[in-house]
Amino acid sequence: MKTKGIRLLGLCLFLLAASCAEEQNFDQYDDIAIVPEMEAAMLYMETPEEVINEDPGLTFLSVTFDFLAFQEQFVADRILDGSLIYQLENTTSKPLRLSIEFLNDAGTVLDTETFTMDPAPTAILNREVVYGPAGKPMDILRNTVALRISGNNLGDTSSISGEPEPRFVFRSIAKFRIQLQ
Repeated sequence: MKTKGIRLLGLCLFLLAASCAEEQNFDQYDDIAIVPEMEAAMLYMETPEEVINEDPGLTFLSVTFDFLAFQEQFVADRILDGSLIYQLENTTSKPLRLSIEFLNDAGTVLDTETFTMDPAPTAILNREVVYGPAGKPMDILRNTVALRISGNNLGDTSSISGEPEPRFVFRSIAKFRIQLQ
């Protein structure tokens, strides 16, 4: 009798477990859209006023460097949209102009961003440039392999700012959405 009761209890537990189990759908992965927003520091440059005053040709910055952030096939194929955020600060006694040129592999300029700053005291200049359906074409970034940055002193080469450590500071951040699936 004891064995029959154990068997009956086991059968009841099995039926109870089977009746509560729902059929699992493992195809839900196909319905999930994962679109994270990635953010990364892109460029940081700082130039003291003494360096800006050194060049009699009034060009204090001229540099070209490789920029392959969007050349990786995974990124190039899956990037949806985003923006480059620039922040410029000028505590020097000089009016300044900064230009950033986006170059393709043939050295052709795809796009240019130009910033003009008054001498100190000025507010920090912030600019967000949007890429994708609501902004500039994504192909600009997908085809960029180098950046050429130039800075020009639009003032004289002798005056010195009254600020404690006069300098020009340039920062930029890239913020983009990428479709992972």
